[in-house]
Amino acid sequence: MVNIVVVGSSSMDLVVTAGKRPKAGETLIGKSFQTVPGGKGANQAVAAARLGATASMVGRIGKDAFGKEILENLKKNGVSVNCVEPVPHVSSGTAHITIAEGDNSIIVVKGANDEVTPTYVEKADSILKDADMILVQQEIPEETVEYIADFCKQFNKKWLLNPAPAREISDNVIESATYLTPNEHEFTVMFGEENRSEVLTRYPNKLLITEGKNGVRYFNGECEEVVPSYVVEAMDTTGAGDTFNAAFAVAIAEGKAIKEAIQFANRAASISITKFGAQGGMPTRKEVEGSL
Repeated sequence: MVNIVVVGSSSMDLVVTAGKRPKAGETLIGKSFQTVPGGKGANQAVAAARLGATASMVGRIGKDAFGKEILENLKKNGVSVNCVEPVPHVSSGTAHITIAEGDNSIIVVKGANDEVTPTYVEKADSILKDADMILVQQEIPEETVEYIADFCKQFNKKWLLNPAPAREISDNVIESATYLTPNEHEFTVMFGEENRSEVLTRYPNKLLITEGKNGVRYFNGECEEVVPSYVVEAMDTTGAGDTFNAAFAVAIAEGKAIKEAIQFANRAASISITKFGAQGGMPTRKEVEGSL
């Protein structure tokens, strides 16, 4: 079993489904409302554990009812929570999700996730040193991502940055990361109006642009390649990207070639969107391998 450590966010997702999204000033009647554990970091940790990895989470929660539920959910899914501590003065993170017209819109309130500081992560250095792959996202402070970049350079650790939500990223982080997995919007925020193919060529087998139903684009050292996604009937796309990132990290840590790892991750992500909830549809290893 490979050892995956996730440094990132956890939250409670407050999910509304509706026939369409409201316009400014408009009130609509929704179809349903649910609360489900989420956060990009927690999602990726749960996905990695379900795919057979030893998964550990480094994060913060509020000292509130949502925090207790988040923690219990991680434990239930086999994620080590020795480095998930409550913050007494801040609420747990929340994500406010509207599912409508076959896709989702999300507003994130970071809450305790802003307390995943470099000083806090430093306490988990021994766990990070044992990781086969470290996963990081951007629902935590920018300086913490910089800390991970420097740590991984110093100790020659493989790490993947899922640059979501989108923000500008320093050259230090880009150069340090073993893998970068932006979607098309995040790519534009990172690289502006630079030519996509030229940027891909600059980062062979490192920069993977996820293009939803169109697949994943990368430069393999010789040519630009698109690994196609799997066509399924989508129920809820929330968490598909997190499933992809975790599955890719697990496959790479196990020694799979990059194209094979992307195929594995694409299949896992496609399964995840056939069920409700960011974590609710995340597949087991058996489900993915049985459908490849």
